[in-house]
Amino acid sequence: MAKTHQPCPLTGDLLTWKPPEIVKRYEETRVRTASLKARVARCVSETMKDSALSREEIAKRMTAFLGEEDHEETTVTKAMLDAYASEARKDHTISAIRLIALVHATGDIRPLQMIAEMFGAAVVEEKWLSWVEVGQLGERRNITDREYQAALRNAKKATRP
Repeated sequence: MAKTHQPCPLTGDLLTWKPPEIVKRYEETRVRTASLKARVARCVSETMKDSALSREEIAKRMTAFLGEEDHEETTVTKAMLDAYASEARKDHTISAIRLIALVHATGDIRPLQMIAEMFGAAVVEEKWLSWVEVGQLGERRNITDREYQAALRNAKKATRP
């Protein structure tokens, strides 16, 4: 009788391993819109949909983060979040400060990534920065190696009889 392969419980299955997601972003199909204002609303909506928190809890956490608990006129409410997430509510676009509070409340950095991508940049968790530096140094080393090889060829040509 043929034995079936049983993966080792102490190591993962190497064939199903995927590298960690260094840059967290929305699936393009979920946030594609005709305007920037609509895209921001869609991103707010997707962030709240993907959160384990209710919109009421997100609003509460945003209010606490902003220190607005004692100011009823500036408290973040579920109704405000609903308006920020609605593409139809063109008069209600989330402010930068409240977007930061949304990121804090949900722990979702994808709204920041959406903004960064517009300028050819990326939001990377701090733990990956040393690897970014390794990549930069490797690129600089490759350039230096090419320059060295070119200079060496030129020197050899110049000293040939």
